[in-house]
Amino acid sequence: MATRAGLRDSAGTPLRLDPDLAPPPGYSARHRAEHGSRVLRSLDQLAGAAADLLSLAVPVDCVCCGAEDRALCIRCDRNIRRLTANPFRAESAAPALMDVAGTVLLPVVAAGVYREELAQALLSFKRHGQHQLKGSLGRALGGAVRAAAEGAGEFFLVPVPTGAAAYLNRGFSPVHLLLGGTPGQLPGLGVADVLTKTRGPGLLLSGGQKGLGRGARAKRVRGSMRVRRRARNKVAGYPCVIVDDVLTTGATLAEAARALHAAGAQVAGAVVLAATRPPDADGYAAAAAQTRGTCHDLEKNKPGKDE
Repeated sequence: MATRAGLRDSAGTPLRLDPDLAPPPGYSARHRAEHGSRVLRSLDQLAGAAADLLSLAVPVDCVCCGAEDRALCIRCDRNIRRLTANPFRAESAAPALMDVAGTVLLPVVAAGVYREELAQALLSFKRHGQHQLKGSLGRALGGAVRAAAEGAGEFFLVPVPTGAAAYLNRGFSPVHLLLGGTPGQLPGLGVADVLTKTRGPGLLLSGGQKGLGRGARAKRVRGSMRVRRRARNKVAGYPCVIVDDVLTTGATLAEAARALHAAGAQVAGAVVLAATRPPDADGYAAAAAQTRGTCHDLEKNKPGKDE
């Protein structure tokens, strides 16, 4: 994890630092197998070889750099591994998850910062149905879950639900599909799909959350989730960790935590694939656009969720 020598919290635990503030030294990301079984590793290698042959017959463009290869070329996949190699605590940049005194209301572990190849791949996965990216993004999410589980007992992973309009538009729920891309990485952890959207006041506003400020986001999601009545007994009294794809202001995670608390669950924290700065943070959008010298579509890297 990204830590700095001598920097610890009040309990003496080393603090994980935001990689934007304390970037880790550069290194060449290694390819690690996702399975402990030799047979499953061999099957993965055969699947990779088949994908290489298919890319020769039917070439596609990499969603990040545009190179004619796979949906995600080897170089960009390596960069996503690098960007998500050090999960970090991200709630300090989410105003909905901190009170005025700076007390953490909900701890959040992020796999990486929403930028560069990670942002490009995630948006292609969500908006354009690039399911081939599930393995790479799911692996990164699994790493963040393992980081959040350090020193903790067993708990349920509770995915944030997708709205009906977004589900009909995409045909799938990104968070649920990403959790399905973490095979064998999360032993002993169960997924409790208990949250659902409601017809609360938060859903009266049309459109998505992208481009909204922190106040508008909080108003839009307030009262928009609940635990299914028949599923209350599954999580009541049990520790739960909320899972989402992108953290911006924290309003969505705060609403999910409220709904779980109302059902009697013990909310231990949250995990996200990528964390970005709030959309109204001074200068962040401009700084993010200057982090890469490439010429591909920087519109995709604009911070903010699209549902």
